[in-house]
Amino acid sequence: MLRSGLIATKIGNTSYFQENGINTHVTVLKIDECVVTNIKTTEKDGYNAVQLASIETNKDISNINKPQRKIFSSIKLKPMKILKEFRVDNENVLEIGTKLNANHFKVNQFVDASSVSIGKGFAGVMKRHNFGGLRASHGVSISHRSHGSTGQNQDPGRVFKGKKMAGRMGNRRVTKQNLKIVEIDDSNNLLIVKGSIPGKKNSIIFLKDSTKKTK
Repeated sequence: MLRSGLIATKIGNTSYFQENGINTHVTVLKIDECVVTNIKTTEKDGYNAVQLASIETNKDISNINKPQRKIFSSIKLKPMKILKEFRVDNENVLEIGTKLNANHFKVNQFVDASSVSIGKGFAGVMKRHNFGGLRASHGVSISHRSHGSTGQNQDPGRVFKGKKMAGRMGNRRVTKQNLKIVEIDDSNNLLIVKGSIPGKKNSIIFLKDSTKKTK
């Protein structure tokens, strides 16, 4: 059963003490009110989805592009920073103007979180792929942290695509699955999620029901 997700902002990480006294590492997410700005239906668009807008911006409505201007002016809504579409089932299509908050999810529910990971720049294979490196002695000279051989001899005589090598690390879309919600603060619209979530502070996080855990 597919239903809409939420747009959140990462506040940071902290410790959370459960009722049994166990200390758990958690991530705090802030849910700015998510408003349904558009819907897609199978009859008209070929699939069912809802479009959410969240996080107000200081831009005047005359300073945003025409397609977004049409969306916000049609429902008399201030311009929002983020627009995100979530696939839903036919029975879970929401009406335009519906507002979603932190209580869209429940405590002990599992969710999937997507965000852009922190960029680390160009990194070698030991940092990027956990390679062991070359030997510390016995003829190895100034190559201790290199990756070693990458190809073959005459046949096929090339480097295969996808070979683990040095390169840009981080700064890519990552989805972390099966994260448990341990607490919901309705008054402040906060979600306390067990574990870590990709991205730095103030990153935009897209949450949805877990695809692998029982709903």
